[in-house]
Amino acid sequence: MATLMENDVFMAYTTYATIVIVKMLLMAPMTGYYRMTRGVEERKKLLRTHPDVERVRRCHQNDLENIVPFVMVGLLYALTGPELSTALLHFRVFAGSRIFHTISYVGALPQPSRGLSWIAGLLVTFSMAYRNKLHHVLLHMCNCEITNPTSVAGELGLWIDSTAIFHPLVLS
Repeated sequence: MATLMENDVFMAYTTYATIVIVKMLLMAPMTGYYRMTRGVEERKKLLRTHPDVERVRRCHQNDLENIVPFVMVGLLYALTGPELSTALLHFRVFAGSRIFHTISYVGALPQPSRGLSWIAGLLVTFSMAYRNKLHHVLLHMCNCEITNPTSVAGELGLWIDSTAIFHPLVLS
């Protein structure tokens, strides 16, 4: 545990995961605020809705669908030992895209602002998942513990760029 807390990538992960989780948690009180200020009461037999309340509720639902996978995939990603700069790029783009997604959703900004911010966050999560799977494949191919994926890639005749994409090594 002590070595994990000294890992800069893991610390960056915990910082950005906390930011997006707190943002997601704040959506519930925001929904309540919108219900109170728009005069919408929720009862079992009669449910009155308001477009603004529904917009905030759907934004919260979207957060649940995107932030939870990011937290799980991001933890595994942080444990694979990526470069700090690459990890920070992933984490910052995701956090920024989710914050902008909320602003564009609740503020009813015109499309494609909301869609583009959603796609950015989704691509970050898929990129980290791809890196996790690639790390797993390399681990089994070498039948060893990978501490530095770049050195393993070199042993396999591959080179790795800063985005963790492996390419065939071309020797000239």
